[in-house]
Amino acid sequence: MTKVAEMNATLEIDIAQSVGEKLSLPTHKVKAVTNLLDEGNTVPFIARYRKEATGNLDEVQIRDIQSISKQLAELQARKQTVYKAIAEQNMMSSSIQQAMVAADTLQKVEDIYLPFKKKRQTKATLAKEAGLMPFARLIQKFPSVDLQVEATKYINPEKDIKNIADVFSGVHEIFAEVIGENAGLRDWVRQFTLNNGHFVAKLKRGANKKDEQGVFELYYDFDSLVKKIQNHQILAINRGEKEGILSGNIIADEDAINRYLKFRLVGSKLGSAVDILVQAAQDAYKRFIGPAIAREIRKKLFNQASEDAIKVFGTNLYHLLMAAPLHGQIVLGFDPGIRTGSKLAVVDQAGQFLDKAVIYPHKAPKYDPEGAREVIISLVKKYHVSIVAIGNGTASRESQQFIAKIIKDDLPDLRYVVVNEAGASVYSASDVAREEFPDLPVEQRSAISIARRLQDPMAELIKIDPQAVGVGQYQHDLPEKELSLELDNVLETSVNQVGVNLNTASPQLLTHIAGLTATIAQNIVAYRNENGQFQARSELKKVSKLGPKAFEQAAGFLRIPKGENPLDNTDIHPESYQVAEKVLRSAAVEKLGADARHALHEFDTPVFAQQLGIGYPTLHDIISSLIEPGRDLRDDAPMATLRSDVLTLDDLKVGMQLQGTVRNVVDFGAFVDIGVHEDGLVHISKLSKQHIKNPHAIVAVGDIVTVWVTEIDKKRQRIGLSMIALN
Repeated sequence: MTKVAEMNATLEIDIAQSVGEKLSLPTHKVKAVTNLLDEGNTVPFIARYRKEATGNLDEVQIRDIQSISKQLAELQARKQTVYKAIAEQNMMSSSIQQAMVAADTLQKVEDIYLPFKKKRQTKATLAKEAGLMPFARLIQKFPSVDLQVEATKYINPEKDIKNIADVFSGVHEIFAEVIGENAGLRDWVRQFTLNNGHFVAKLKRGANKKDEQGVFELYYDFDSLVKKIQNHQILAINRGEKEGILSGNIIADEDAINRYLKFRLVGSKLGSAVDILVQAAQDAYKRFIGPAIAREIRKKLFNQASEDAIKVFGTNLYHLLMAAPLHGQIVLGFDPGIRTGSKLAVVDQAGQFLDKAVIYPHKAPKYDPEGAREVIISLVKKYHVSIVAIGNGTASRESQQFIAKIIKDDLPDLRYVVVNEAGASVYSASDVAREEFPDLPVEQRSAISIARRLQDPMAELIKIDPQAVGVGQYQHDLPEKELSLELDNVLETSVNQVGVNLNTASPQLLTHIAGLTATIAQNIVAYRNENGQFQARSELKKVSKLGPKAFEQAAGFLRIPKGENPLDNTDIHPESYQVAEKVLRSAAVEKLGADARHALHEFDTPVFAQQLGIGYPTLHDIISSLIEPGRDLRDDAPMATLRSDVLTLDDLKVGMQLQGTVRNVVDFGAFVDIGVHEDGLVHISKLSKQHIKNPHAIVAVGDIVTVWVTEIDKKRQRIGLSMIALN
């Protein structure tokens, strides 16, 4: 074995074992997941159709295994690279090797590497080149000789060491750099600062003029222990710094740190050498260690806050996508506007565009409330519209009042729903919208999107960049790559959990089905357009570029409601059709659905699974699918709140009880739409009588909740709410 091979073997990490320890999972389950992933299987496919192999792990656990395995592989690769770099300098020692083996974070590896990194010329390197290292080594031995006399031996005008002062200055720089790069000392300071340091923020001089609404007022004179600061506070301070309003910093007890450095470097020794080393240590902390640790901790805090915010964004997006569809309703989409008018669009039960109009019900150059009223009534009666979907943007409140009056005076059976229109304008100007509605102006397309969002949130929202849908927290400040990965995972998870109709799904929806690419999705639609509707899942094999692996991954998530084989409208995978047919024959079931529930229930047993030669989890899933073919998970979600009247901020009173829809969930609480222009905030402390750390433990986007008004701030247009009943 070569030295390099020996070195790499020494630094190898048992990734499966380490991942298992981190996630409290058996090693064999971790290995099973990594093997399946290495074979090219997708996470949704593994979670749904390989339960026996993974021990019934869900998608979250599988993605955690995937993520942590990647992190550990990167750590191992970096350790091997750094080890090699130090060895090539002939500087490797047993202590460094032991430290490298023990290093369990990238930061610790970088600390070890710091003294050996090639760096630009520093004052310390100049001092070394001037021949001052022997004098530095002498001082380290705490000699009894007169150091002033010894220093004269190292005066070297040719190297710009002109006198004794220059000698001591050069030695000071050598010690300061060495101390500053000492991995053990840096780690102690790091841990001390993490445990005892403070994160402070202050208002920049004169910056309050930039913050007229007092958005960052809480942070004008902010002080929190580093270990207690909240993720949303980190993100808020960072945003305030970017906008030139705040300045933030990490501070620690310098005296305590300097006392520790003195203890570590000189102990109880006395003499002039002590003073030299102590001064160098203090300087090392001030110039090198302190600022570096502060930057490092701020980066760590930001990364933690970002990771949390990304998870919050992903959770919110998931619940938004999984909102209950509104089946069988003809909807009038209402995109409010003032100067250019409000755009209307009628869509049928399947989301097909039927008609459009532009009205001017609000004060504008073409103000015509009576004409607008007549247009609304005409469209509702002509197309038998049952619900108006009103966007929540500009003039939404006025539009709600306008529709509420029409309901009261003319159309008592009509109802309206306020729809979050975030991203509708993005969709309207997109290539997707242009392809769908090439003859419609941009602004008209947004009304169609608003209507469709109510009918099938997932199918419509999938066409929009997730970052534009308005359910995140400081998303524009988050790492783009990590955010995109999380949102892509959420899209993949939600679309595959629901499944899609192979004969109606858009290319955008199909792209997120396991195993399908954008090209294959387009090819499916092209095949459908050319050959008519799919009659069987097996027909997918005729689609260009859709090979055996793609078929294996995707087939179970693609439904054909009225196909040749009823099993094609279930989430039973074609590989299990023979088993499903055996189950049906054994139970003497002729028709799928609720009628088969009692008969099939008797066969939902581990014993019968063993007789069939399959795992029990797979049998259980097959029987559940036979009982409820074509089931949509979203039907269990709360329905949108239908309204016939409207509130204004002036109508609210402290103590008022209302019902609302959760629009966004963040670290510090939840924003709830109560029918007023501005969403109200239920602070985390008002979500439950019990102390909770995560608002998602109580609420999710789309939930219908009962709230009580606790505060009304008309100046800042803010509403405080509570989900704890007021006495």
